[in-house]
Amino acid sequence: MGFSETIFLFFLALLIFGPKKLPEIARQIGKALNEFKRASNEFRSQIESEIANMEVQERREILPPAQRPIGAIAGSSTKAEIIASEPSPEAQPAPAEPTGATVKALDA
Repeated sequence: MGFSETIFLFFLALLIFGPKKLPEIARQIGKALNEFKRASNEFRSQIESEIANMEVQERREILPPAQRPIGAIAGSSTKAEIIASEPSPEAQPAPAEPTGATVKALDA
């Protein structure tokens, strides 16, 4: 709508309603537009909050990551994590010394 059309509508409203009623009508139209804007903003905020709640619920349904098995090495682990996850040498049993039967089997 151009400037000339707006001026035409203003003069038409001035002729129809008169100079005394025109400010009152403009005030009522302004209040109605303000109320419409407030209602649309409230509706938009309700929709956005519902979407946010749905996203939070979806995140809660996803299972947390499983723990790594003891001694497992992952590509993203730091050196300290790898050393901490390895069993200590004191905890490992000493290798058994070969008995006479195993020595004979190895010689054969």
